[in-house]
Order: sequence, then structure tokens, then C-alpha cells
Amino acid sequence: MNSGKTIFSQTMDFLPTYEFRQCVERYHGNYKIKSFSCWDQFLCLAFAQLTYCESLRDIQACLRGAQMKLYHMGIQRKVSRNTLAQICSSASETSSNTSQAL
Repeated sequence: MNSGKTIFSQTMDFLPTYEFRQCVERYHGNYKIKSFSCWDQFLCLAFAQLTYCESLRDIQACLRGAQMKLYHMGIQRKVSRNTLAQICSSASETSSNTSQAL
């Protein structure tokens, strides 16, 4: 029985969380966010990238498969496909508005 951290959690420990949070604060990434923070979104998308997920349905299926380990991976609560879709669509709108402003 594993008593330590998951491999995903160990991999995410190499990331500079302080700089990530500074960027989120600088660009107001968590503005009007109630439950699903930028860090949670990043962890979900990093997990999707590492597990070769190709769609929201794949991401949701992989996350549901690891549902008992989500907390140990750093993800605070279970993630629905609707939440991922809303976050990804709002992120793409924000990035397109930012690129138009530049």
C-alpha cells in the first residue's frame, strides 16, 4: 500500500507555485471565481496532458477514475465536465480579448 505522495503530486511539486500565484494575482485570474481556482484548472489540465486526454469527456473520465486520489493529487474537489467546459471557454475568451488589446 502506498503511504506517500502520488507521482503526479511529486511532479507538480517541481513547479514554482509562488510564481504561479503571483501571475494569477497580477492578471486577476481568480476574479469572480467561487470554487474552481486557476491552480485547480492548471492541475486538471496538466493531468489531462500527462494522461494523453483528447477531449473534455476523456479528462472527466480519467479524473473520475482517480476520484479517490484527487485530494492527494492536489485537486480539492471532484470536477464535472460542465465546470471544465465553462472554465476553458472563459479562458479562451479572456485570451482572445487580451490578444486583441495588444
